[in-house]
Amino acid sequence: MDCREGCGACCISPSIATAIPGMPSGKPAGIRCIQLDEANLCKIFGQSSRPDVCSKFKASEEFCGASNEFALQRLTLLEQQSRP
Repeated sequence: MDCREGCGACCISPSIATAIPGMPSGKPAGIRCIQLDEANLCKIFGQSSRPDVCSKFKASEEFCGASNEFALQRLTLLEQQSRP
């Protein structure tokens, strides 16, 4: 499965513990990444400054479903379930 252009769920729902350009302490869950533009596209896609966790994420039916709304809900639920 390819990412749906303009979805951005993986740049909003999960927390990111490593530094992101413009977010040196990472990103809390549910907060929009500073590198996500108005069209929900990553401004640093393909660049070495993009966090490894972002580069390694692969869109799948399990995580992304058939809509942007499903992806946001599913990734938010998985993030909440991963908290201690």
